[in-house]
Amino acid sequence: MAPLQTPAVARGIACILLGIALLTTADAHAKWLGEFYSPLQLMFLRALIALPIVAVLVFGIGGAPALRTQYLGVHLLRGLLNIVSGSLFYLGLTRLPLAENTAIAFAAPLFVVALSYPMLREPVERGRWLGALAGFVGVLVIVRPGAQSFQTAALFPLGCALGYALMMLTARKIGRSESMITTMLHIVLAQVIVGAIAQPWVWTSVDMAHVWAFLGLAIFSTLGLTLITQGFRIGPASVVAPFDYTGLIWATLFGWLFWREIPDAWTIVGAVIIVGSGIFIALREARTRVRS
Repeated sequence: MAPLQTPAVARGIACILLGIALLTTADAHAKWLGEFYSPLQLMFLRALIALPIVAVLVFGIGGAPALRTQYLGVHLLRGLLNIVSGSLFYLGLTRLPLAENTAIAFAAPLFVVALSYPMLREPVERGRWLGALAGFVGVLVIVRPGAQSFQTAALFPLGCALGYALMMLTARKIGRSESMITTMLHIVLAQVIVGAIAQPWVWTSVDMAHVWAFLGLAIFSTLGLTLITQGFRIGPASVVAPFDYTGLIWATLFGWLFWREIPDAWTIVGAVIIVGSGIFIALREARTRVRS
C-alpha cells in the first residue's frame, strides 16, 4: 500500500494541515493585537493563558511524573529563545504583510542546516548545503537588499527564523528519556518565566474588548503547535513536513481578507524557492536516514 494511503500517515497529514491553519489564525490575531501591545507582552500573555491548558493536558496524559524535568536550565534557555524569536516575528507582523513575514520566517530549517555542524558537530552532506543555499537565495529574492524596495523590517522575521533554529538545535540537549508532553509543558512555563521579567518595561493595560483576541491567540497557537507536534509523531517527517508550508496559503488569504495585502511577484517567487528548498532538504534527510 502506498505511504500516503496508510491511516497513520493520513492522520499525520491531517494534524499538520489543521495545526498550521490554527497557528496562522493565531498569527492573524497577533498582527491585529500588535497595533496596541508590545510583542513581548503578546508572547507573555499567550504563554500565561496557555499554561493552565497545557498543564491540565500534560497531567491528564502523563500524570504527576510528566510535570517533572531534569533539564530546567535547557528549558529556560529555550524559553528565552522562543520569547525572542516569537517577539521578532510579531514585530515583523506589524511592519510587513502577513504572507511576506511568514515566508521569510520559513528560512528556519535553512539555519538549522547551516548551524548543525558548528553547534552539534553533525556533518552536513553536500545536497543539504545546496538546498540551504537555494533557500537563502529565496530569502534574498523577497528581502532584495540594496534595492529601493528593501525594508529593514524584513530582518525581524529573519531573526525569528534564526532564533527558532537555535531553539530546535538546543532541543538536542534534552535527554531522550524526557517525554514530548513534558517538554511541551516546560517550554510554555519557561516562556512565562522569561516573559514576566520584561513586563515592567513593556506592559500596557489590556483593553477588555481585546480579551477575546488574546484568548484566540493563546488557544489557537497552543492547539496548532500541539497538532503539528502530533503530526510529526505519527507520520514520517519526509511526508508530513512539506504540508507545513500550507501556512503560506493561509497567511496570504488572511492578509488579503483582513488587511487587503497582495504579495508582489518577487515575494511569490522567493516563497516558491524557500518552500522548494525546504521540501528538498526534508526529502534528502529522509533518504539519508533510510540509507543509515
